[in-house]
Amino acid sequence: MRHQRAGKKLGRDAAHRKALYSNLTGALIEHGRIKTTVTKAKAVKPVAEQMITLARRGDLHARRQAVAFLRSKDVVHKLFEEVGPRFKDRPGGYSRIVKIGPRPGDAAEMAYLELVDAEVVVSPRRERPVAVPAAAAAVPGAAAEEPPPTEEELVEDPGEPDETVVADGEPSAEDEAEPTGEAEAAPPDEQPKA
Repeated sequence: MRHQRAGKKLGRDAAHRKALYSNLTGALIEHGRIKTTVTKAKAVKPVAEQMITLARRGDLHARRQAVAFLRSKDVVHKLFEEVGPRFKDRPGGYSRIVKIGPRPGDAAEMAYLELVDAEVVVSPRRERPVAVPAAAAAVPGAAAEEPPPTEEELVEDPGEPDETVVADGEPSAEDEAEPTGEAEAAPPDEQPKA
């Protein structure tokens, strides 16, 4: 029986689990937000908040306890110099879990574990390359000569229509005054027969 045995095993032995918690907590302190599974996030959140509570205390013993768990002096330095003072007036609840949906490979439920007041800098997404049509890909010279039209070129200014049509379907008086020259303008295959 597992009476009084709190926490998830996560399919790891005790040493592996402790290393996982240490690494995820260090990454959270360093980056402000990490992407992991919901189960791991729920397991790491209390540990991360305990480390932030140590940083709020700020004494030498708290720093040594943090170094013993996190095993990185750089992360502990950032924890005590930046993260701890930021949460000095907050009595708890330093992190949150934001669910982001299933992972494509195995459908594991994913989440962001992030610090509440974290200033997360999200890098802009890279633009996808424009797909080249199959006909243009077959002829390399054709794609280089004529670039695809831009959005401004695709949107045409309607301006004024060529013919204004009145209710009965006949052209207005302005259009009748101008010679249309239909026989001259029509292509040879569509010329009217006399």
